[in-house]
Amino acid sequence: MLKCRNFAPRNMKKGIIILSCVALLMSSCASEFTRVYKYGDTEAKYEYAKEFFARGKFQQAISLLEEIVTIKKGSEEAQECLYMLAMAQYCNGDFDAASETFKKYGSSYPRGIYAEPAAFYVGQSLFESSPEPRLDQSPTNGAITAYQQFMDLFPDSKLRDKAQERLYVLYDKLIQKEYLSAELYYNLGGYFGNINQNDESNYIASIVTAQNALKTYPYCSLREEFMLLIMKSKFQLAENSTEEKRVERYRDAEDECYGFINEFPESKNVPTAEKYIAKCKRVIKD
Repeated sequence: MLKCRNFAPRNMKKGIIILSCVALLMSSCASEFTRVYKYGDTEAKYEYAKEFFARGKFQQAISLLEEIVTIKKGSEEAQECLYMLAMAQYCNGDFDAASETFKKYGSSYPRGIYAEPAAFYVGQSLFESSPEPRLDQSPTNGAITAYQQFMDLFPDSKLRDKAQERLYVLYDKLIQKEYLSAELYYNLGGYFGNINQNDESNYIASIVTAQNALKTYPYCSLREEFMLLIMKSKFQLAENSTEEKRVERYRDAEDECYGFINEFPESKNVPTAEKYIAKCKRVIKD
């Protein structure tokens, strides 16, 4: 293993010089920004905003652009100013603000020179802020709507393929959320004592959630997992049913098991389905 002390003496002086240069540069940038922000006129602020943007100093660019974007409205630079503000916000990781600014550009300049990328980046901003599947998926749904609107407005755009790729990812996230919900209901089972004469149970909630997901996404990649949950939930519902509903529910569970085997004959879960069928037949026969 290399030891830090083998390199420290030789590199220390060089490191100090580099750090000093970086500190000097940052100080210079800060003082430059402060001077322009406080004392510069509109044109100076606009030119420096473009320079800061080009240098990757997005927060400084945002501060200047936010101050002058209204002043520039109606001028030749108005479109560029507003679009650059949106891009600076996006590059700075402020995706919520970016999506709103891109939307503002689209509504202000529907035929503007940046209308196409602005429409794409509304979706892209929401895509970047889309949370993991367990959380609220409002940004995900917003991104889907934005990408679809983009493709409707610009069907021949070079960005269309990227938008389509993002849509697949977003739909997968919605599918995963539905699966996690159905799985949670199944895992809860009758824990809260919800199985009663009104059929208000976690197993029924699992069945309904999974069935609705399959109606919405019939060709999803988790189809087998959803159908497995439906099968298992129906069997457990039969197992925990009252006497008057027991046979009927075992028949329903048996049909579901056969349906699962027919659709997924090579599944590793076929033995589970066959075990359920055997139990169902015993109960129904008796």
